[in-house]
Order: sequence, then structure tokens, then C-alpha cells
Amino acid sequence: MHTPSTLVEHLVAAERIVVFTGAGISTGAGIPDYRGPRGIWKSRPEIPLDQFLEDPEKRREYWQQKSEDFMRWGSVDPTPAHLALVRLQDLGKLRAVISQNIDGLHRRSGIREDLLVELHGRMDQVVCAGCGFRDAAASYYRTYLEAGKIGDCVECGHVLKPGVIQFGENLIQEDLWRAQAAMEDVDLVIAVGSTLAVQPAATFPIMAARMGVPYVIVNQGETAHDGMPHVTLRLEGDVQEILPTAVADAAAMFG
Repeated sequence: MHTPSTLVEHLVAAERIVVFTGAGISTGAGIPDYRGPRGIWKSRPEIPLDQFLEDPEKRREYWQQKSEDFMRWGSVDPTPAHLALVRLQDLGKLRAVISQNIDGLHRRSGIREDLLVELHGRMDQVVCAGCGFRDAAASYYRTYLEAGKIGDCVECGHVLKPGVIQFGENLIQEDLWRAQAAMEDVDLVIAVGSTLAVQPAATFPIMAARMGVPYVIVNQGETAHDGMPHVTLRLEGDVQEILPTAVADAAAMFG
């Protein structure tokens, strides 16, 4: 039996593909990454949850950051790489997309909610740090930019925050369960546009790989999983070129 050796061959052979995505799949839409040479964190360190809750100035700073981010990038179009994953979904080959991204591009591209796990939250939502109340965030961001403040939660009176997981904040348990369930029912894992350095998110791709599932990494630049014995195929380059081309070629063979 022929063992797949290219991304196209792996895509053709697989039936339950889990794709793990990082900021590199969205840079083609103009959204900067976090840890690259021009990443956001180089000039704007993240504000941990405890500082956000305890320090009103830090809270205002964080709301200012996320409000500006949303107004700048909240309506950009998905990239060809995002649309390539929708093609896999339409072919019935996509088991899940597990994403570190908060930009909502997977959802806007057409990935189904039941297939999408956004481990680090959603920029397009606001959440109460007390009771967990959630709401669409656009009006809150506009209010902040116009008035410089945000009211407290209408349900419990606690502090409202952008629906993004901050440093020091636990990931949502349901998302962790869904990600783990996907990795237990998969025959191909592809990491796209991620440095694979952020924990615990980056443990999910290697989880399946350690059980013998083929593991492909597509990224421009080094990743924390490079050189690991569990990596089946490592492709260096622009994900906007590599992934859509491979999916199109696989679809032609599959169809």
C-alpha cells in the first residue's frame, strides 16, 4: 500500500481531517500576527486578566486596544487559505478546525459552528467576568471609542471584558473537551500558520501525532514542533499559496 508523502496525497487519503490554525493563516488578510518579527506583542504587550480586573487604567487600555482592533480588522475578508478549509468541509473531509485565532475569519468563511473550536475566544463577543453573560461586541466597542467607558454587566453588575482569553485566564472547558474529542477521532492533522509555541493549545496537534496519526505542519518560519519525530511532513512557505493549491489538487483527484 502506498504511503502518502505529499500534502495532496495526505488530503486524498484522509477522511477525518483536523486543522489547527494560528495567526499565520490570517496575516494575508492584513491582520498582524503576535510573535513574528512585526508581531503585535513586540510593541504592545498583552494585559493579563488580573491586571484587567484590578486596575481601572489597565482595563481602559485593554478596551481601547480591542476596540481599535475590531474596528480595523473586524470586517476583513477571509483569505484563500480560510476558503480552502471550507472546501475540505464541503468535500466531507473536515472533522474540525481548532483555532488559536480570535478574528472570526473561520466563521465568516463558512466553517460550521459544530466543526469550529476557537480556543482563545472571540473578538466579536463581550463577556462578563462574573456570571459569563455574553453579547455581540460591536456596539460595546463603538461605545467605548465614543465615550471612553463601558457599563457593567446588566445581569450581575460585574466587569465586562472583550470575549478574548487573556493571560492568566483559563480556557473554556467545553472548548477543551471538543478539541480533545476531535483529536481522538482523526486520521490527519494539519497545523497551519502557527508557531506551535502557545500552551496548552499547541498540545492538541501533537496529541494525535503521538498516537500515530499523520501530522503535517505548514508555516512560514520556525515552529516549536520542527524536528519532532512525530511530524510526518513539514512544509515551509506561504500558507496562502501552499494550502489552497494542495486542497484544489486533492479535490480534483477526490472528485
